[in-house]
Amino acid sequence: MTSTVTIENDRWRIGLLPGLGGAVATGEVTIGGQRQHLLRPTPADAVIPNRTASYPLVPWSNRIRDGLLRFNGREYQLRRNWPDGTAIHGAGWDYPWNVTAHSDSAATLEFMSHDVYGVNWPWSFTAAFTYALDGDTFRWTYALTNTSHETFPAGFGHHPYFLRSVAGSADAHLQLDVERAYDLVDCMATGEAGPIRAAADFRTARELGTEFVDDCFTGRTGDHLATVEWPGAVRIDITADALLEHAVLYIPPGRDFFALEPVSNANDAFNLDEDGVPGTGLFLLQPGETRTASFAMTATDLT
Repeated sequence: MTSTVTIENDRWRIGLLPGLGGAVATGEVTIGGQRQHLLRPTPADAVIPNRTASYPLVPWSNRIRDGLLRFNGREYQLRRNWPDGTAIHGAGWDYPWNVTAHSDSAATLEFMSHDVYGVNWPWSFTAAFTYALDGDTFRWTYALTNTSHETFPAGFGHHPYFLRSVAGSADAHLQLDVERAYDLVDCMATGEAGPIRAAADFRTARELGTEFVDDCFTGRTGDHLATVEWPGAVRIDITADALLEHAVLYIPPGRDFFALEPVSNANDAFNLDEDGVPGTGLFLLQPGETRTASFAMTATDLT
């Protein structure tokens, strides 16, 4: 694992790994005067970002079917970088990021695609992700700039892995403020979002449970995206900007973690969009344009 950049205040301590795909190494929260891991901590021998606490998804989130990106009547074959034959989770996590700002309570990491060779994306871009602490709130801000000479479609997100038990708590409870989800085949959407299947329905707070979930949601009902409660320990309320109109929830049975990802676009959004499916969450970036969005986690003691 590469060297860690740390930000902290009385409530949070966050470790960042610029050299490992701009990932988050640790996310600790103070509960009853003690620091406790809230995010899945990164093991010391980690050499790939998807073993970390979280990592950036840019300039798209989740999968592109067969790595084939279709846009405006053209096709771009991306490198298939996942065992299922898809291009997944963007291009930023493949490279080291630079620290462009750092204080006790905030840091900005930046990746400039035109500075490296072989980036898995047809256009050049700069991503700058800022992590900032303000009292009980930990805010994550994504920024993506088009440094190419033509407009391209894009999305972004992050991939936080939360522990199912914090400070010895019982299994986490989750509540999501969403109204629709996608039918997925091989983790990719096949059409417009519709009803949420029962196993993935957390509109009413409940335990994570034992069923496998890997679902993509949309139809947000407001700024509040989710509440996660670890009984007797801590609660976090997650708010997100409207541009982050999707969320991916991953609950692998038998593991001590789950993932809840605030993201802009649906799974396989580029191909859905090219097929005329509405609401994919993609945005168009003009040359020189920057798009930003934030989500925040606010912690409350339950001790």
